Amino acid sequence: IKIVRIIYRHKLLKYLKSEYFCRSDDESPDKCVVPFPVCMWDLEQCDPKKCTGRKLSRFGLVKIIRLQQRFGGIVLTPTATKCIAPEDKSLISEHGIAVVDCSWARLEDTPFSKLKCGHPRLLPYLLASNPVKYGRPCELSCVEALAAGLHLTGYEDIASMFLNKFKWGKNFLKLNKEVLSIYAQCITSTEVVAAQNDYLKRCEETVDEKRDFMDLPGSDEELEYFNPNHIKEETSSR
Repeated sequence: IKIVRIIYRHKLLKYLKSEYFCRSDDESPDKCVVPFPVCMWDLEQCDPKKCTGRKLSRFGLVKIIRLQQRFGGIVLTPTATKCIAPEDKSLISEHGIAVVDCSWARLEDTPFSKLKCGHPRLLPYLLASNPVKYGRPCELSCVEALAAGLHLTGYEDIASMFLNKFKWGKNFLKLNKEVLSIYAQCITSTEVVAAQNDYLKRCEETVDEKRDFMDLPGSDEELEYFNPNHIKEETSSR
């Protein structure tokens, strides 16, 4: 009887562990394994209760590292000069991906120069879907940044797994579906940047065409936060 109880307990713990990391019915435990390191520099500038990176850490999906620690993989940081691209997949598979957890309001106070990273990368134009910055371009949370980097380099399943830890997470992929599909057709960083610029140009042209049909912001500053996904169809009476 004791042996049966031990076996039952072992199977129960194994089941609970798989359910904990794999919330979707169509995901198997094997698909939930992240085969490379995912890290985060926590600079303690944000509210720990709202930090998406810390929540991922509690799930065991992200490892928090100290400022002095070096990370040899792809590092998503606003101070990078090169954009992440599908060609970076091999770097991530071998060395992993990391993000810098800092406040967008305190970028000037952030000691980016002290970060020891091997391959710093920028993210292309994407819209935030988190409740704090919803609809704002480029001001992504940690989980959105990691998911974007993973999605752009071909790790869509892992990106979705990270986002599924948040009630609003799936909206990130829906909100950026069009532009993510455009970036996916690229290979190099140069191609991603060119695709981004072309997409933004087309968005601006669409805004100009629709300006007569809806109440749009008039200044460039207001236009910066305009979400092209919210454009309404022209009325049939026009």
